[in-house]
Amino acid sequence: MASFARRQTLTAGLAAVSAFILGAREEALAAVGDETKIAEGVTVKTLGEGKSMIRGYPKVQLRELTVQPGSSFPLLPMKNNMICHMAEGELQIDQGDMKFTVKKGDVWTCIPGGKEGGSNIGSTVAVMRISDLLTT
Repeated sequence: MASFARRQTLTAGLAAVSAFILGAREEALAAVGDETKIAEGVTVKTLGEGKSMIRGYPKVQLRELTVQPGSSFPLLPMKNNMICHMAEGELQIDQGDMKFTVKKGDVWTCIPGGKEGGSNIGSTVAVMRISDLLTT
């Protein structure tokens, strides 16, 4: 019985992380203002969403990922195009075949089918803003 409960808890945790990283199915999107713990010391909050004038992307969403010092989020596949901005702190980003450090002010992108994980290697809280370009 305890083994079953642990599996359910693990499954729920992986689903939450997947919803964050994979991000882009409309039914999986969190409501504006919702904050979700996706790993120990890592939360994501939906800041806003709206219609887009960008061809091929009828909707956009802005999320904020907060990563405490020493915390990390796993390497998972991306579901949609994203533009990421490091608002505070720094993160070591792992995109599978490429690893790099982002610091305050840095901007990078993610693509569908790509992978990304990250670790807060600094001594302060890291805040990453994610602009999701949504096709649905």
